Amino acid sequence: MSDYHIPVLLNESIEGLNIRPGGIYVDATYGGGGHSEAILKQLKTGELYAFDQDEDARRNLPHQKKFFFIQGNFRFLGNYLKYYGVSRIDGLIADLGVSSHQFDEYGRGFTYRSNAELDMRMNRKAKLTAELVINSYEAAELSALFRNYAELEQPHKLASAIVGEREKNRIVSVNQLIGCIEHLVPKHAFNKYISRVFQALRIEVNRELDNLRDMLNSAGTLLNNNGRLVVISYHSLEDRIVKNFMRWGNPDKEPESDLYGHRPVPFRIITRKPVTACEAEVNANPRARSAKLRIAEKQL
Repeated sequence: MSDYHIPVLLNESIEGLNIRPGGIYVDATYGGGGHSEAILKQLKTGELYAFDQDEDARRNLPHQKKFFFIQGNFRFLGNYLKYYGVSRIDGLIADLGVSSHQFDEYGRGFTYRSNAELDMRMNRKAKLTAELVINSYEAAELSALFRNYAELEQPHKLASAIVGEREKNRIVSVNQLIGCIEHLVPKHAFNKYISRVFQALRIEVNRELDNLRDMLNSAGTLLNNNGRLVVISYHSLEDRIVKNFMRWGNPDKEPESDLYGHRPVPFRIITRKPVTACEAEVNANPRARSAKLRIAEKQL
């Protein structure tokens, strides 16, 4: 297993997939290949299709005939699988957010712990960067971004500080960004506050929540009866979308009842409460602290 990305809740998530040796599975977030490696060990005549939009993930690819790697955004899950002639799957796993490798590659700007350029692109061929967001969005747009994606109080003050600074100097680095907003950061919660600011920028740059919605909708269509959907999320915005989808088949809201008062229930919830990492895993991999695993089974 590569240290490119340490898989979180590995045993619990693989068990949740309920793998059939001849089934067709998707690892929507390949990363370092830890989850894929565990899936492949249980496949005999089955196939695994793995997605990752980061070209660095190619460093860890296994050479097996039953494994297919797709360098692309998982929001296009259905289109890519159709190209391979796959119309139905027996399970999908997604470990959301940023990989350990992406955090460790300081030059990519995912962490505030290193003075890198404000990039934050998971797909380095994409045009939108955090630097462009910071320097080109209007104050109202920045305020909405920090309110919706960071859930910060008084986001307009944060937006005003950024706009005021960029009128003097273009903000291009992590330290510049922190320097112009640190007077707004509660001293007792510096790390949490700045992490949320970076989370909001990353979500915007990579369209993470929209991509997640599209992927879930595609998975819901592709899954066979009794197929499993396994998702690990790391913050409340992701988890809320996943929870809604597994409960109602809709990532954003409860569907309306039909004429007889019935609502569609396309999944059987396997995890009534999200599974979290044990103390030993958190100590070994601090990233696991915020992880929430949810599992559902398709019901036709």
